Amino acid sequence: MKNAALHLLLFFFNPLTDISGYFGTDFLKYKASNELPLISISGEAQGTTYQIKYYDQKNRNLKSEIDSILQDFDRSLSLYRPDSEISQFNKSQSLTFKSPYFYPVLKKSQEVYEATNGAFDPTIMPLVEAYGFGAKKVKNPENVNIDSLLKLVGFHNIQFDTMSVRKNKSNVRLDFNGIAQGYSVDMIGAFLESKNINRYMVEIGGEVLCKGKKEQAKPWVAGIEDPLRSGSLIATVSLENRALTTAGNYHNHFTSNGQVFNHLINPKTGAMEQTSLLSVTVFARDAVTADGYDTAFFVMGVEKTKQFVATRKDLDVYLIYTNKNGGLETFVSAGVKDFIKEINQK
Repeated sequence: MKNAALHLLLFFFNPLTDISGYFGTDFLKYKASNELPLISISGEAQGTTYQIKYYDQKNRNLKSEIDSILQDFDRSLSLYRPDSEISQFNKSQSLTFKSPYFYPVLKKSQEVYEATNGAFDPTIMPLVEAYGFGAKKVKNPENVNIDSLLKLVGFHNIQFDTMSVRKNKSNVRLDFNGIAQGYSVDMIGAFLESKNINRYMVEIGGEVLCKGKKEQAKPWVAGIEDPLRSGSLIATVSLENRALTTAGNYHNHFTSNGQVFNHLINPKTGAMEQTSLLSVTVFARDAVTADGYDTAFFVMGVEKTKQFVATRKDLDVYLIYTNKNGGLETFVSAGVKDFIKEINQK
């Protein structure tokens, strides 16, 4: 559900030492000696795929319950469903919340919006559609009337509480694609914990939440894709009790009348902007927080992101960007330096 192309390759084993824990089947039960059963499920949701692994003393297959949660989530926040809550709000003046998902995502969106001075803004939907990144394609995105559309962007254009949300201007529309998928990951994690499952890895479309350790006290391991070499890894990262999300704009662009447009829209200026950033990976305690900030950091750029993260003990980043000479560079914030292993590319 993210505007940015998200390319995170997940590994449920330590790729440097042991590959016996990786399986591609829909449902797998694996039990090592003196270990809890490891359950593995996979499927499709939100226009992408998911993979979930967890250790369960009761050896339960929870796929049907998980699929039901993800379907309910889509009925609330999917822009691709005309009957979803967010679609209904975008076509009307107000909405009384029916699901438990809309308000928390809206509230977290406001939190990230305020912390980043508007670099993340879910009211950006009118601009997204005008540039042709919505459901309908646009023939001449270079003719976008930015000034008029910017009047519809910003949290001052909506009012909400725990029960409902309403517009201050009739053409305001919301787009949670930059944050909702992270929240769905957290919801699956919360569901597993409600079943007394405290060792798991949840991944939906590259958004990841890990709790506890794998067998033999090993951490979960994820691989971050090289933005310039599709299918190749640039780094691996060990995760425990942490979430990871990645945003990238290196696959999502189009050309109109000889002009290249990427998906990076600055909510404050309304303009399509170029950036040296190729990929932003954010680490946080929960996936919805990481998801919102990875979108914001793309707008903020390399230096402002470095400065911002230096003031936040709850956030870490792994940035991939091009330098002035066109070469590839990376930046790892202090809190995750010991957990990321970069892979030398020939």
